[in-house]
Amino acid sequence: MEGAHHLLKALAAVLGVAAVTTAVFQRLRLPVVLGYVLAGLIVGPHVPIPLVADQETIRTLSELGVILVMFSLGLEFSMRKLVQVGPTTGLAALVESSFMLWLGFVVGRAFGWTQLESVFAGACLAISSTTIVAKAFDEHGVKGRLRELVFGILIVEDLVAILLLTLLTALATGAGLSAGTLLGSSGRLMGFLAGLVVVGLLVVPRAIRAVNRLKRPEITLVASAGLCFGTALLAQSFGYSVALGAFIAGSLVAESGEGKQIEHLITPVRDLFAAIFFVSVGMLIDPALVARHWLPVTVLTAAVMAGKLAGVSVASFLTGNGTRTSVQAGLSLGQIGELSFIIAALGISLGATREFLYPVAVAVSCVTALSTPLLIRAAGPVASFVDRKLPRAIQTFAVLYGSWLEQLREASRQKAEASQVRRLFRILLLDAGALAALVIGALVWTGRGQELVSTSLGLPALAARALVAAAAVLLALPFAVGVVRAIRRLVFLLAQAALPPARAGKVDLAAAPRRALVVTLQLALVLLVGFPVLALVQPFFHGWVGAAVLGALIVTLGVVLWRSATNLAGHVKASAEVIVEALVAHAGKGARAPGAEEEALKQIKDSLPGLGEPVPHRLPEGSTAVGQTLAQINLRGLTGASVLAIAREEGGVIVPSAGEALRAGDVLALAGTHEAVEAARQLLGGVRDGAG
Repeated sequence: MEGAHHLLKALAAVLGVAAVTTAVFQRLRLPVVLGYVLAGLIVGPHVPIPLVADQETIRTLSELGVILVMFSLGLEFSMRKLVQVGPTTGLAALVESSFMLWLGFVVGRAFGWTQLESVFAGACLAISSTTIVAKAFDEHGVKGRLRELVFGILIVEDLVAILLLTLLTALATGAGLSAGTLLGSSGRLMGFLAGLVVVGLLVVPRAIRAVNRLKRPEITLVASAGLCFGTALLAQSFGYSVALGAFIAGSLVAESGEGKQIEHLITPVRDLFAAIFFVSVGMLIDPALVARHWLPVTVLTAAVMAGKLAGVSVASFLTGNGTRTSVQAGLSLGQIGELSFIIAALGISLGATREFLYPVAVAVSCVTALSTPLLIRAAGPVASFVDRKLPRAIQTFAVLYGSWLEQLREASRQKAEASQVRRLFRILLLDAGALAALVIGALVWTGRGQELVSTSLGLPALAARALVAAAAVLLALPFAVGVVRAIRRLVFLLAQAALPPARAGKVDLAAAPRRALVVTLQLALVLLVGFPVLALVQPFFHGWVGAAVLGALIVTLGVVLWRSATNLAGHVKASAEVIVEALVAHAGKGARAPGAEEEALKQIKDSLPGLGEPVPHRLPEGSTAVGQTLAQINLRGLTGASVLAIAREEGGVIVPSAGEALRAGDVLALAGTHEAVEAARQLLGGVRDGAG
């Protein structure tokens, strides 16, 4: 009875205070998650308020919240959904999360934290908050491509978090941070996952479908929850996180095809225990401890906002999402949340980190959660501002780059080169993985190898060290060369698929666009390979060699890209002259029938490689765009399409400036992806009220 009394008292205090704080936060249009954290702070032991809940009881109940949150996350994950997200979104998420993992580690080491503490800090920074973003998007009515991109990145980040939880558990309970521990832990993890998934796929979907055929929702709920907790217990017995087991259980249940129904049944239970989990987060916050570590909180907060903005924006743009959407995505993901709490709590429970890291992570999450709605609200204007301030050559390149990737996707579905691309990509990943493993191994075993060489050959310590370093370089050199060759071959194959070269004896008019595409794809692959390798290798480095090499490579490719974009501007100007001549000549013949301009551009399409498929659009009388300048309309900023040329009866405008005013009857040659051009035509086609 005494235990039941303590449980009842703790639940009454926690849920009563949480009800009040979350209602207040909802009225203030603030994330309710912060209301739960504030409730935990009120009933916690660190604030002098005579309302204290039993911390051990709440911590036990919060474990149920973690398990149910991860189970629900698994219910949303299926191979079909991952395919819908698309490989490009996955690649963007991989680059961004690797960059944040590295950045968090560097910040931690700068404050003198241990290697494991810095790794945990980086892992906390790498994962954005699905809960906070979903709530903010719903409140602001964010739809369309931006929503798809952001939630695609969040799905992949959640999968990265599962992997990090498992690896960090193995590292913290093993022999520390070493190459042998990392490789051994990864091997055991792969074996455990393979066995669990294979057996689970044979049993779980059939069992869930059989239970569901009983048409009793409570039995379905009980069976699903039992499977969730049983798999979590199994994972814990093998030395892994309960979060991993719960996530796998949810994924296996999702394969039954009943995931949506079960998610609907389990949501109220999950929300209740998830609330207790967030309250337990607040109970662990010691304001005095946060105040003592105000500088790390400030620096990590700035690192999250700036790092997410840069990492997400650049990676999203390079995967073909356009300037505006990419910047908006970067601003939308500038926070950390629930999975970061779980990672920080794991570090403390395993003794891998000191007590300060948890409240620091929660403080960073609270600040970034408060700023997220503001950033999402400002994302549109900020993205338009960034687009306007870009140099004109980069603006033109950004528009055309999206159309090139669209052509590349079309070509990959039609040509046999797709299998060769996949083969080269696998070679690239294998060589990069082997290179990272060799570098880590060399750094870890340098001291032992030096001692062995010095003893065996009787060499001085300095000579033995130089010999070991030379041997490591020779071993790594073939893989480094393999990475460079794979990137080179892969890039040229992709560029030629998107912009085929001219036949022998003919002028290659696509040379300038293809050079720009080649450099951009090289930059994308360098980031895709470089940041994950750097994130793996940096904990074993005592210097900045790896970051300096990658930074120099990125800067070099950036300079080459700038020059290629400048050369591309000349190609676009020459092509715009051809477009204007064709449209004006066609109009001069009195060709005003529907589709006349499209026919004119079709006739010259083959002579304009690299411009995608320019689409003409005639401004009607009474259009809202008539009389406005391109800058006032903000056509490129709002739609991602660009006006290459304007044809008028008395002449034409080649590559119009932002101050060019539009007139009724103008024929605009629009360039960009099909989606961007269609959005531009809808924007330009709007007619004023009362216009004829």
